[in-house]
Amino acid sequence: MGCDLGDLADSKEISFTYLSNRVLAVDAYNTLYQFLSSIRGADGTPLMDSKGRLTGHLTGLFYRTVKWLEAGIKPVFIFDGKPPELKAKTLQERRERKEEAKKKMQKALDEGDIEDARKYAQQTSKLTPEMAKHAKSLLDAMGIPHIQAPSEGEAEAADLAKRKIAWCAASQDFDSLLFGSPLLLRNLSTTGRRKVPRKNTYIQIEPQLISLEDTLKKNELTQYQLIWLGILSGTDFNKGIHGIGPKKGLKLVAGAKSFKEVISRLPPSIKEKSEMDEISGLENWEEIEEFFLKPPVTGTQKIDFSTPNAGKITSLLCDEFDFSKERVERTLNAFEKKREESGGQTTLGDW
Repeated sequence: MGCDLGDLADSKEISFTYLSNRVLAVDAYNTLYQFLSSIRGADGTPLMDSKGRLTGHLTGLFYRTVKWLEAGIKPVFIFDGKPPELKAKTLQERRERKEEAKKKMQKALDEGDIEDARKYAQQTSKLTPEMAKHAKSLLDAMGIPHIQAPSEGEAEAADLAKRKIAWCAASQDFDSLLFGSPLLLRNLSTTGRRKVPRKNTYIQIEPQLISLEDTLKKNELTQYQLIWLGILSGTDFNKGIHGIGPKKGLKLVAGAKSFKEVISRLPPSIKEKSEMDEISGLENWEEIEEFFLKPPVTGTQKIDFSTPNAGKITSLLCDEFDFSKERVERTLNAFEKKREESGGQTTLGDW
């Protein structure tokens, strides 16, 4: 999930209207995982077609993205490439957590605790290369561009935003800021009314826009110091130091000229509570810092949008994955009607 800068980030809630006619570099894997996690049955059972293939990611990708298009949003989806060696330990830990979540889910089901079963089921989501391939085919049919990043999708999205090919990076992960994205948009795929777990109450989630420049100014940080803060509290590439969160990390990096100076500031109480390998594990901090500053990217210069192909969309979703033809066609017809009412401006090919 990357580093947590929620308490430090300079953010503001915005509306979908504010995003109209803007190109958003969307972290595809992050978004598809959210769909796989949230689009499930009451007991956590995932959506599947008649062949037993998961379809929650396609459901979210189609219906949610149509809503974005109707709002005038222009998404370009960025898919992860080969993960860096730095991420190997994190990926292994994620696999282990998924296996543990599966056990807890089954236990909850056996005990009849439906809400807990769903909670743990959401933590078991897995996106395979084949599922990513199907997502790309759907995007092609919808006329929405996608980019295959050489490594981290967040890095590619940040690069597009830095070069102003995209207006912002859209992801739930704050690592986008460490990669230098001038703007980070959160909650794009989760916007709406959401039930609070184990409570009969609901909250309204709105898109959240975070400015890197304002965040740095607010906390009197440089980009280097922000990266050091992330390394201290933990990123996708390192575990972080036990007991160091964003607020404590901020105090440690404030005014520091080097990461070695930051480490020298660690209080004895932290060193005593931290396992020795946590401290020694930061020996590769320079490699992590370099990856955030100069990650592999494609250098894409242009993004092309095209008109959705209703026939291809229906064929893929309904004929291949058993989607309701009536519902898919109704959604496409409503989109086309809205496009006509707006003078055609919601057709990607016209932008």
